[in-house]
Amino acid sequence: MKKVVFTLIITGLCMSSCIDKKTSGVPGIDLTDLDTTMSPAQDFYQYACGGWIEKNPLPAEYARYGSFDQLAENTQKQLRELVLELEGSTHPEGSVAQKMALLYHTAMDSTKLNAEGAEPIRKDLEQIQTLENKEALTTHLASMQKRGVFPFFVLYVGADDMNASMNLLHTYQSGLGMGEREYYLSQDERKKELRLNYLQHVEKMFALAGYTSTEAKKAASDVMAIENRLAAASLSQEELRDPYKNYHKMSLEELSKLAPQMDWKLYFESLGNKEIKELNVAQEKFISEVAAIIKETELDVLKNYLSWNLINSAANFLSDELALQNFDFYGRTLSGSEEMRARWKRALGVINGSLGEALGQLYVEKYFPPQAKERMLKLVDNLQLSLGERINSLEWMSEETKEKALEKLSTFHVKIGYPDKWKDYSSLEVKEDSYWENVCRASLFAFNEGMHKVGKPVDKEEWLMNPQTVNAYYNPTTNEICFPAGILQPPFFNMNADDAVNYGAIGVVIGHEMTHGFDDQGRQYDKEGNLSNWWKSEDAENFAARTAVLENYFNQIEVAPGTYANGKFTLGENIADHGGLQVSFNAYTKTEEYKLNNNIDGLTPAQRFFIAYAHVWANNIREQEILRRTAEDPHSLGYWRVNGALPHIDAFVEAFKLKEGDAMYLPKEQRASIW
Repeated sequence: MKKVVFTLIITGLCMSSCIDKKTSGVPGIDLTDLDTTMSPAQDFYQYACGGWIEKNPLPAEYARYGSFDQLAENTQKQLRELVLELEGSTHPEGSVAQKMALLYHTAMDSTKLNAEGAEPIRKDLEQIQTLENKEALTTHLASMQKRGVFPFFVLYVGADDMNASMNLLHTYQSGLGMGEREYYLSQDERKKELRLNYLQHVEKMFALAGYTSTEAKKAASDVMAIENRLAAASLSQEELRDPYKNYHKMSLEELSKLAPQMDWKLYFESLGNKEIKELNVAQEKFISEVAAIIKETELDVLKNYLSWNLINSAANFLSDELALQNFDFYGRTLSGSEEMRARWKRALGVINGSLGEALGQLYVEKYFPPQAKERMLKLVDNLQLSLGERINSLEWMSEETKEKALEKLSTFHVKIGYPDKWKDYSSLEVKEDSYWENVCRASLFAFNEGMHKVGKPVDKEEWLMNPQTVNAYYNPTTNEICFPAGILQPPFFNMNADDAVNYGAIGVVIGHEMTHGFDDQGRQYDKEGNLSNWWKSEDAENFAARTAVLENYFNQIEVAPGTYANGKFTLGENIADHGGLQVSFNAYTKTEEYKLNNNIDGLTPAQRFFIAYAHVWANNIREQEILRRTAEDPHSLGYWRVNGALPHIDAFVEAFKLKEGDAMYLPKEQRASIW
């Protein structure tokens, strides 16, 4: 993932000799984060991030620890202080403050949790065992899904991709304990070993839940048999990126014909919504296989599968013994983490998932000044103008398609910091009885909230991330870009830093999210958010040819011995990184600071821009996590978001005077050029 020790003198570029490696007096770039023994022409990631990497060794609880995680750690500490203040005060019964304090208390009461063991799920496990037939199992499946446990498939409510102004119920493939289908299907030796480890883990979890050793062994085998069938019927990660392959709107009658082995009328009645008339069955083959499995599999085997989904979902909210065994597989075996996260961090995660906007409201009041939002709005405006300029100048796109692209860009809905209207949690119940039951009540609250939206207009003001989240997103069906307050902190956004740092960091993040509206997925949605072909055919062909350059380039990257990046799976994110860099640098060149071209700490404005970008992706990572992320994550690894993305950027090549023979140099004709 990192580093080679190499020193190279570059003609005309004063790097090691001009930089005194101490903290700069100018905020934004800490010179001790650099490794000036490394030439930027040889390994830019190591040059820009090597000092940070050395100063920030992997904490035992992390599989990867980077700038994102460092900021998230700081945010968690701030959130903890807010929650502890609530817990130490008295609040009216049923108030949102009382709910947050009580939920945190039930999560932190390790004495009670350890004394209970698996008892909080005992009645649920017993209820599964009393199911007498497939009809009863269908009813119980619906009940489990309402409470946040999703055997077989997930249900969610979101915009209708072909009629984006209206909400629609969707199904989505799920039900795999290991999450990714290749863990079940691949003949790779590591994945074969993972399957054995997983089988042992499932068996141990059943034993901890009270099964005899014989029962636990049989139950684990039953689970694996069903999950193998589900994996074989699942679409690949690459296929899931095709919105048309995952859109099959149909009536309940059509669903019953597609998957006749299951009583869908009974299932939806059991969900408590008899008004469902149509839905999107995202993966038809998968749902057909689910119905076949339920029809063909012995009831006792299905019971074991449902029980496993319950145990697996509840494990982190039960005793330390169950939570630690769960961590042993998902944390240690899959990702390489050495220690479980502290209990208070896990507790905060549940509050974020259950009462996230309520906690976010407290967070922004204390930590997000109005002037930060104002500066972000200006940055977004500048980036929007920049992307518009780049679209206008494209040689490969027709004027007709350009016009529609510019219309889409002009209608971006921009969300910054926090929502204008906060979520109402008055109907969410939090009680003292059980941590797990509180988690289930939160899931039921979210389920009911979603089902209430079915068939109703999409609320475009609703936020899909909490304000305290260290992340950002683009949503194609609402054509919106969202930047929560949590990410609008250093190293991403620094009110006191020079423009180069902010354009190189948060500017590229903004450009990244904007470009998602025009990546291989986002480009298929029009300005209204509808899945619609608004491109001339020759423009679409040109786009495919240009993005293929990035896809093929990343396919050749060996991320670990014998393991290569997946250029097709990561294409959308790689396009967004590429576009973000191009658009943000173009916007930065319009600033007075760039035009003055004054050096700071021996670095030109352009050099500071690209160093700031690299700092966003600084991280240490374990080998197991490299392999896991390569299999599961549509984002390229941090190292390659720098060393894989930057060689395609002309301005980067010029800023560091790269030339043929330099490891970071890519000939002009081999560089991607898209947006």
